[in-house]
Amino acid sequence: MEYFNYNGKIFEESKTVIGVNSRGLRYGDGLFETIKSSRGELLFAAAHFERLWNGLACLQFKIPLHLTRARLQNEIIQLLEKNGHHKLARVRLTFFRGNGGLFDEINHHPDYLIQTWALPDNAGQWNSNGLTLGIYNAAKKSRDRFSNLKHNNFLPYVMAALHAKKEKWNDALVLNDAGRICDSSIANIFLVKDEVISTVSLDEACIAGVMRKNILKLFSENNVKVQEAAISVEELLDADEVFLTNSIFNIRWVQTIGNKKYSSRYTQKIYSDILSTILK
Repeated sequence: MEYFNYNGKIFEESKTVIGVNSRGLRYGDGLFETIKSSRGELLFAAAHFERLWNGLACLQFKIPLHLTRARLQNEIIQLLEKNGHHKLARVRLTFFRGNGGLFDEINHHPDYLIQTWALPDNAGQWNSNGLTLGIYNAAKKSRDRFSNLKHNNFLPYVMAALHAKKEKWNDALVLNDAGRICDSSIANIFLVKDEVISTVSLDEACIAGVMRKNILKLFSENNVKVQEAAISVEELLDADEVFLTNSIFNIRWVQTIGNKKYSSRYTQKIYSDILSTILK
């Protein structure tokens, strides 16, 4: 039996806690955060909570004084212990507005859920078998003030993931409303051309990934040539190497997109020289 936390109380996973009038259920009115835990330590916790608090402010939530970052961290640790997730685990915090319609919300205080799942011991290690990706064209992600948030209106990513599963890809890339590369259904994307690394800029509507932010910082500190840019499909297919980043799997190299094959020489070098000693 596994457990979850709802508004500070722990319940068995079979318990129903969200009612039919929930704005989170009706409208996807909220956002979420995914954090990796290693032996009870929340990795990059400060960056995750900073992004979460910024997102809540952007969505006009009013955070009660008792709902502090320290309290949430303590509740996460307690839930990890309760579920027996003592090694690697994935933690998901989901925040959503309570009951009401579009114009008659009860209040702007966030309800929240905390869930945890065990991860395999190799989550975050170098993937010797490169990923196979494709491009999902049926939905375009808009560039607006909310596009960098991990909000609960996640339909382009949900459909991209379903399409990837249907096509037997490991993941699918999502385009923005200009038809340029945005990110994948679960990760930010980087490409390598002539040993210069590029990643999609935040202006292009990609999620403001915590791992993306930390890897850019590490590259800058180690004098690795890197730039944030608008990236076309043609530039992606002309790249020498491609890799994905997120907080759960760290960095994974991509072997194939469509008919294009990529190498991993430079990506594996920077992983070994710079990233492997930092990432868990």
